[in-house]
Amino acid sequence: MTEHYYTEQPQAPSRLAEITATLRGEVYRFYTDTSVFSRRQVDQGTHLLVETMDVPSDAPLLDMGCGYGVIGIVAARLAPSSQVYMVDINRRAVELATMNARRYRLANVHVWHGDGFEPVQGMTFAAIYMNPPIRAGKQHVFQWYEAARAHLQPGGALWVVVHKKQGAPSTERRLQELFGEPHVACVARKKGYHIFCSKKV
Repeated sequence: MTEHYYTEQPQAPSRLAEITATLRGEVYRFYTDTSVFSRRQVDQGTHLLVETMDVPSDAPLLDMGCGYGVIGIVAARLAPSSQVYMVDINRRAVELATMNARRYRLANVHVWHGDGFEPVQGMTFAAIYMNPPIRAGKQHVFQWYEAARAHLQPGGALWVVVHKKQGAPSTERRLQELFGEPHVACVARKKGYHIFCSKKV
């Protein structure tokens, strides 16, 4: 049976690799491996989210389902005065994200292993970023949206990328139910990918 990237303990043999990507005008290098999401290149959805997202300064930020750490690492470099927390259920992804944060000597990054929001219980954030694990199923993803709202500070924002064919319309409806229709905006669209920003008031 093929492993998914949200497998906690991947069994596929490790094949450490390195990729490059230009994000927010800078060239980044990331370690990747088998059994992690989009290991051959930064996927288009994550790329669009990184190019679009606002990154508050002097604030706690969360990259939920961080993979090998693209979103959180860029956020940490854009806002060095912020503390960036990165969480993933995949232990291999957590190891890679840790390696990539060390590569850029990011003292403001904290990479934690865990299932969804369990590792950050009791914490709130000024911004939460996610490229949700669509393969885990709509119910699982919608639970993430609900948990994200509970973990946002007043005035905080949830940034989500979803492809139209993978549920962007249903994601928009669910976010409107959770945050209120006036507080949810589709702030970018490209090649079927939608970026939603939902503000907690």
